[in-house]
Amino acid sequence: MEGNWSRLLNLLLLLLSPTAFAAGVADTLGKGSNITGGGTLVSANGTFTMGFFSLGPSTNKRYYLGIWFSVSPDAVCWVANGLRPLSDNTGVLVLGDTGSLLLRDGFGQVAWSSNSTIASSSSMEAQLLETGNLVVRDQGSGNILLWQSFDHPSNTLLSGMKVGKNLWNGAEWHLTSWSSADDPSPGPYRRVLDTSGLPDFVLLEGNITKYRTGPWNGESFSGATEVLGYKDRLITLGVTNSSGEISYGYTAKPGVWTRLVVMDTGVVNRFVWENSRWNNIFEGPRDPCDEYGKCGAFGVCDVSSVASSFCRCLRGFSDASPSPWNQDTLPCRRNVKLQCSSDGGTTDGFVRVKGVKLPDTHNASVDMGITGEECKARCHANCSCVAYAAADIRGGGVPSGCVMWMDNIVDLRYVDHGQDLYLRLAKSELDKDFPLAAVVAPVASTVAALALLLLIWWRRTKTKHNASDGPWSPTMGDRSFDLPTVKMATGDFSQSHVIGEGGFAVVYKGELPDGRKVAVKRLKQSALTEKGKRDFAREVDVMANVRHGNLLRLLAYCNEDGERILIYAFMPNKSLDLYIFGEPSDRARLNWRLRLDIVHGVAHGVAYLHQGSEVCVVHRDLKPSNVLLDDNWKPKIADFNTAKLFIKDQPDQSDLTIVVSPGYASPEYLQGEMTLKCDVYSFGVILLETLSGQRNGPTKGVILNAREFWQQDRALALLDQTVPLPVSPPDSEISSELERYIKIGLLCVQEAPENRPDMSAVVAMLTTPNSDINLLLRAAQQNEDAVTCT
Repeated sequence: MEGNWSRLLNLLLLLLSPTAFAAGVADTLGKGSNITGGGTLVSANGTFTMGFFSLGPSTNKRYYLGIWFSVSPDAVCWVANGLRPLSDNTGVLVLGDTGSLLLRDGFGQVAWSSNSTIASSSSMEAQLLETGNLVVRDQGSGNILLWQSFDHPSNTLLSGMKVGKNLWNGAEWHLTSWSSADDPSPGPYRRVLDTSGLPDFVLLEGNITKYRTGPWNGESFSGATEVLGYKDRLITLGVTNSSGEISYGYTAKPGVWTRLVVMDTGVVNRFVWENSRWNNIFEGPRDPCDEYGKCGAFGVCDVSSVASSFCRCLRGFSDASPSPWNQDTLPCRRNVKLQCSSDGGTTDGFVRVKGVKLPDTHNASVDMGITGEECKARCHANCSCVAYAAADIRGGGVPSGCVMWMDNIVDLRYVDHGQDLYLRLAKSELDKDFPLAAVVAPVASTVAALALLLLIWWRRTKTKHNASDGPWSPTMGDRSFDLPTVKMATGDFSQSHVIGEGGFAVVYKGELPDGRKVAVKRLKQSALTEKGKRDFAREVDVMANVRHGNLLRLLAYCNEDGERILIYAFMPNKSLDLYIFGEPSDRARLNWRLRLDIVHGVAHGVAYLHQGSEVCVVHRDLKPSNVLLDDNWKPKIADFNTAKLFIKDQPDQSDLTIVVSPGYASPEYLQGEMTLKCDVYSFGVILLETLSGQRNGPTKGVILNAREFWQQDRALALLDQTVPLPVSPPDSEISSELERYIKIGLLCVQEAPENRPDMSAVVAMLTTPNSDINLLLRAAQQNEDAVTCT
């Protein structure tokens, strides 16, 4: 209800604006009419606006014709002249005599045309529909549709649009990223529907597959099962597979505004407009296991298996790689050859691989007209068939249809609520079947720990040969740099390049030969003790295995001539502490929306570190100075030299050096006990500091103030007074959101770790208003009051 009132209010404001009165809020452009300068078309109910907008620096503004959500002008959904921007705002859009929309610059030259032609007719018109689709039609000839923007997508998929292929004329509909955040010309990433097997939503960089959702199974794409949690509430998905086309699209539920965007960074996001902001409810790639083909043929990726680089071979196969470090790049080999003759005689059978994103189907055989049992029999009788699965899992739990793989299976990963794959194995491999769970469960953590120790030992052994072998780099698909290259990038470690310094390292701003700006972290020679070298190895170990939009990316490192150097992406806006604790002018640069977005991003990053089902990462030193901000103010968690791999249910206290940042360390951590809840406490402090502008410190001043204000029912008194609260709707709704965040912060800083939520719950509470937060906080406070805490 609250969201509907917000949308109604936005519409009323739009309709009552002077611009709306002046333009008549027209949605139609007739023959001979035009749009210039600040003129717009607005869809009938006010959801979408079309007009001119500008991008780029003030010294080199570029002007474009586009369509955007009326409540959010920065949410541009379609751009006409991405390849030919205008140099000023004197452009004119007209509907020509032949039915083409023409965008002319100030000199009368055509910068873009719809190329829709028809004999001259006075009944032609262009209309911006409530779906966001711009159409050109001839009303006098049966309302014939001549052209529509939905047939020419930009980087955004809206409700009612589609991606896929027209089988009659070969035309394709796909999404293309912008070149950069301020350049809507076509970028390197494309989101296409692969129709060569089962329909599969694929992300390409050039012609290289980077990520795919998994094939369509009648309910969703099999590797993007997050949609099952929100599709009934927000959208209806659909795939059309007919003689005329194969396409995918979605329809938003009434009152829901949502968009799927291919970002210029190569990430696909689904945004939904809730509480006067765009919330990101899906991101792909999400984690290392989304990297296409990461584990090779017959390998399976498990995002919880940090200690083994996420990859392992399927049952009946063995890893051919010489070491765990290269496990994700070398092939898995079948232990026993299949026993199948050309006359169909075979002793082979099938083993079920549960809950996976189905492999790439572009070379698979698909038959939608047979049952699951018929599929099994057909695969069993075909010696070339190495695996099969149901093609459609709808129908009350009775799968139907058949997809069979005749060659290597590639890009397999575990996912929650994933499908079952049936893998062909020789009889001798099936005879090894026994209740593994009873044996594996007690030793799984031990095996993970041993694998981790072996991994670290191997890497350290490798580093000892750096003098003769040169620098080496983890298998991240990234470059490594020799020492001369690093010196050149930093002006031979010139003092003028220094951008930060701590007790153990100096950070330089550098520029690589390709022009990229980087931050170069050089350990001081005084820090190269055995412990310092272990910390360096730990940071590399951790950062090589984590990939998330809210974690600082390690580009490469150098271990040469006694140097230990890490090379990270450069963050132009430096660290969070400089703004929340800085001068009033610095604090004002982070308004409340930015602060909430930063907190939200940090939560997502920490939750990602904690997400492993067995082995995960505890950062151990979360604080605002370790939260860096990129040029779009997106937070990146940094400084992983103190991070520790953590085996759940078996807290490892060996070699636990306590890293204490006063005010951020949890009570149990100060006593030598490390759990995931240590990071939750530190996150809670960051949240409260970001909203209050006050340091917590050893006296826990921010926490005490927040609790006192909450108990007095005036939580907003905690807020930084140098940052004004919005007073006009819809932004005034941010006050309730701020109050909710403060309460969530208080939940995170409870003295007893069992009273704190885990980070996945924190992300859920930050994303969705939850009326139970007060109850949770009161219950936790009662528990705190019942014990004596130091």
